[in-house]
Amino acid sequence: MKTQIDRRAFVVGTSAALAAPVPGFGQQPWPQGRLVKLVVPFTPGGATDVLGRLVADKLGQTWGTSMVVENRPGAGSNIGIEAVAKAEPNGDTLLIASVGLATNPYLYAKINYDSAKDLAPITMVALVPNLLVVNNQLPVKDVAELVAYAKANPGKLTYASSGVGTSLHLSGELFQKLTGTKMVHVPYRGSSQAIQDLIGGRVDLIFDNITSALPQAKAGTIRGLGVTTAKRAPTAPEFPPIGETVPGFDVSSWFALFAPAKTSPAIIAKVQADTKAAIADPAVRAKMDALAAEPGGWTPEELGSFLRAEMKKWGDLIKEAGIKAD
Repeated sequence: MKTQIDRRAFVVGTSAALAAPVPGFGQQPWPQGRLVKLVVPFTPGGATDVLGRLVADKLGQTWGTSMVVENRPGAGSNIGIEAVAKAEPNGDTLLIASVGLATNPYLYAKINYDSAKDLAPITMVALVPNLLVVNNQLPVKDVAELVAYAKANPGKLTYASSGVGTSLHLSGELFQKLTGTKMVHVPYRGSSQAIQDLIGGRVDLIFDNITSALPQAKAGTIRGLGVTTAKRAPTAPEFPPIGETVPGFDVSSWFALFAPAKTSPAIIAKVQADTKAAIADPAVRAKMDALAAEPGGWTPEELGSFLRAEMKKWGDLIKEAGIKAD
C-alpha cells in the first residue's frame, strides 16, 4: 500500500464488453466511446488510491473503455470531493470517497458542497478495520486493562492519528466518550511516522489502519489489543473487537463510489452492478484480502442510509468534542 504511484492519471482497461443502453445516450450505450474518470481525493499510495485503482482497472476491462484515475488531494479530501460534486452528471466523473465525506461538513467552517445533496451514492467498495496498538512498555495486555489504566491516569496517555478528523482520530474520540476516559491527541501527517514514534515510546497508542499496524503487531514491536470493527478481522482473528469490552464501539475505514447528483439512475445502477461483480472477482478479492478489506457491493439505497448514519454519528461526536480542522 505504501508504494508510491506517479501522480499523473493512469489509464486502465482494454478488453471489450457489452454495456446496457442508458437513457439519454441515443443508440450508443454508456460508457462505450467515453472516457470515464475516477477521482481519488488523496495522494497516490494510500488505501483510497489503491482500492480505487483496483476497481477502476477491473471496470475498465469490463466496459472495454478507457478509465482514468485522477488524484486530486488537498483540504482533507474536500478539493477532490468538490470537483466531482460540481461535475456534469453524465457518468463521466466518479468519486471514491472515505469517511471525510461524512465528517468534513462538521470539521470545516466552510465547504463548497453538500455531502448529502450534491452526490449520488453508488456502492460501497470496501470496509477496513483499524487496529488498536500500544507501546510495548505500556503496562496493559488487553482493552479492559487499557480502560482501567486510562481512568487511573487521566490526561496522561497520548494517542496518535494520521490527522485531525481521520478515522484514526475519531476512533480515539469515540473510545474516550464511551469509556469516560481522557487522553491527549497527537496528530501526524500520516500514520507511518506515528507508528515509528509509537515503537520508540514517544506516544502511547494508536487506532491505526490494520494494513500498516498488523505487521508490526505480529512482529512484536508493538502490542495489538483489538480491532475497531464489530467482528474479528479474518486476517487477524487473534484480536477481539474493542466493542466486546466497550459496548457501542464500532469504527471502520470505508471506501465508496459516488457520482454527481442527478446522474442517470440507469448509469448508477450499471456502475453498482459492475462494481459488485468486480469486487467478487477472485483476483480482485485476493488483493482486497491482502488489505484486510471486507468487500461491499451495496445498493445505492444502502450506501445512502449508511452515509446519513455516519454523518449523524460523527457529526454529534465532533460537535460535542469541539473538533476543528481549520
